[in-house]
Amino acid sequence: MAEDTSGGKGKVEPLRKTRPCPECGHPSIRESYPFCSERCRTLDLSRWLKGSYAIPVAEDESRADDENRD
Repeated sequence: MAEDTSGGKGKVEPLRKTRPCPECGHPSIRESYPFCSERCRTLDLSRWLKGSYAIPVAEDESRADDENRD
């Protein structure tokens, strides 16, 4: 096993920079990244499961007319 020869405790770098929580704006934590807590993480998951998040779709009627003529 390798020993620490730096003469003290090594500095541990975080894997990711903290970001503001998308729910409340508090700094994120490693265990619930990118959220600040399990509560905010659960709120976001709940919105996904209810279908509150959706990608808007624009219907292009001119393409539909062209396809029907072929």
